[in-house]
Amino acid sequence: MHEYCHRCGGELSASDGVSPFCPHCGSPQIYLQDYEEQTSSADGNTTGAAPPPRPQQVEWKTAIRCAWLVAGVAAVLSLVSARVELVSPLSWLWTISGSLITLALYQRRRPLAWMDAGVGARIGVVVGLALVACLAIAGAGIGLVARYGLHTMASFDADLTQMLHAQIEKASATTPQPPESLRFLYSPEVKAGMMLAGFGMVSGILLVLSTVGGAVGGFLRMRRKVSA
Repeated sequence: MHEYCHRCGGELSASDGVSPFCPHCGSPQIYLQDYEEQTSSADGNTTGAAPPPRPQQVEWKTAIRCAWLVAGVAAVLSLVSARVELVSPLSWLWTISGSLITLALYQRRRPLAWMDAGVGARIGVVVGLALVACLAIAGAGIGLVARYGLHTMASFDADLTQMLHAQIEKASATTPQPPESLRFLYSPEVKAGMMLAGFGMVSGILLVLSTVGGAVGGFLRMRRKVSA
């Protein structure tokens, strides 16, 4: 049986005792039998299919449903509290405790799901975003009905204008403003910007509280599970 060099293709001598190098190009002709057997065995054990994906640490479909349910209840309570003042404390308490309520619903539907501070914090972020979205929709609906349906926004506009005038007069006492700047500061656009800035600040605080509350709730639930 003839053997040939893997580099130049020249015929190798089959006689015993010859050098393990190609006589034509000098390339070593070392045959690693153990390595080839291990490689062949490893290739034979593989199926060629991709490994299965790692299981998700959070069952997001259930978590998002629970978050939207809690946020929807918070929006309804905020709508009711606009007409019934006694509901305002309940609405505020439900909104602040949204992450804890969501974690309770999540573990009730998925009792075997893993829970710790990291999982709770991630679910808390989703709860905070859902709360901000639902409360924004509810607030916009209340404002539209009150302004164009019930025509009861006059007192709110008066209070906002009075607060804006007080701030501008306080700032003008130290740094006088030209008339053009004052007219712009008293414009409806500035009032709308103030309202959006206030809602943005409240939304940021609510998002932080939901994340922290979710982390604390996840940690406490993990401790209960371990101690049981």
